[in-house]
Amino acid sequence: MRTVEVPLEARAYPIHIGPGLLPSLGGRLAEACPAPTAAIISDDNVAPLYGKIAVASMKHAGYRTALMVIKAGEQSKSLAMASGLYGDLAKASIERTSPVISLGGGVVGDLTGFIAATWLRGVPFVQVPTTLEADVDAAVGGKTAVNHEAGKNLIGAFHQPRMVLIDTSTLATLGERDVRAGLAESVKHGVIRDAGLFAWHEANVEAILGRDEEVLAELIERNCRIKAEVVATDEREAGLRAILNFGHTIGHAIESDGHYALRHGECVAIGMVAAARIAVVREMIPGSEADRITALLDRLGLPTRAPRPVDVGVLMAYMLQDKKVAGGRIRFVLPTRIGEVVTVSDVSEEEIAAGVEAIQAE
Repeated sequence: MRTVEVPLEARAYPIHIGPGLLPSLGGRLAEACPAPTAAIISDDNVAPLYGKIAVASMKHAGYRTALMVIKAGEQSKSLAMASGLYGDLAKASIERTSPVISLGGGVVGDLTGFIAATWLRGVPFVQVPTTLEADVDAAVGGKTAVNHEAGKNLIGAFHQPRMVLIDTSTLATLGERDVRAGLAESVKHGVIRDAGLFAWHEANVEAILGRDEEVLAELIERNCRIKAEVVATDEREAGLRAILNFGHTIGHAIESDGHYALRHGECVAIGMVAAARIAVVREMIPGSEADRITALLDRLGLPTRAPRPVDVGVLMAYMLQDKKVAGGRIRFVLPTRIGEVVTVSDVSEEEIAAGVEAIQAE
């Protein structure tokens, strides 16, 4: 087992990574959050696979545990869904000390975290991610949210988990498309913070896509260490943490405009290509560096263009509603080289149009 610590003083927590960890969930939680009751929130894809194992582990540790199952998909990340789950928490006698556990991917984690942050003004939250995207990014850092018709993740809170338990065995049941989508966030971390990690991806594409257990464990650990370092430095995105939004500005707009037909990671991949092109237009990086980012995404089987024609004006409207807007200006994270980025708020409409043109459907 590999362990990464997220050093946030009183809110510090461990990330445990390894195969076969799910049955140990209850025992680990009994030490971190003792309580008479607990809730597990999952979706109708994951619960049939791992719900019984998680509940059995919790019951063995002495928790009266309620399993709550939502419909899989981004549409479940809503205030209406949260409201229904609050009622379920009341019926399950979830108290202020009771852990609320996310068992699933990024959608389940964001929704469960938001519920944990707001039920009884905050109850213990635990992440048990079962997708690669959640393993390397969404499960770490304490960002929680639900969507609104005006845009993605506009309603949320910062609420750090007490523990993240990553059972890498769950990746065996993950579909090929979801594995590839999760890799987008890993490539992102290489671009923003670790040129060595980016090069490691280039050298290990076949082993990554072949789901080599040791290679995936290393990939997850390296990503968690980057995320932990950034979050520990800037927990609430007052500065450095904004770099984690590389690829997300245009990516979120594509995601919203497409009504969530694409996976989050697929949209991030497209957004990274657009952001890299904007950096080229601004003469921040040479075209060869942007091409290198696009080439790696291509090799990993990720989209680098929108699946259908997109209108720059429509995307701009979504971007102006995004939570990353400051002072009416759209903030972009742009690379200055692979392994280093900066946040800028003076990207012109012409530069944004050039970025969108680079990802326009062929």
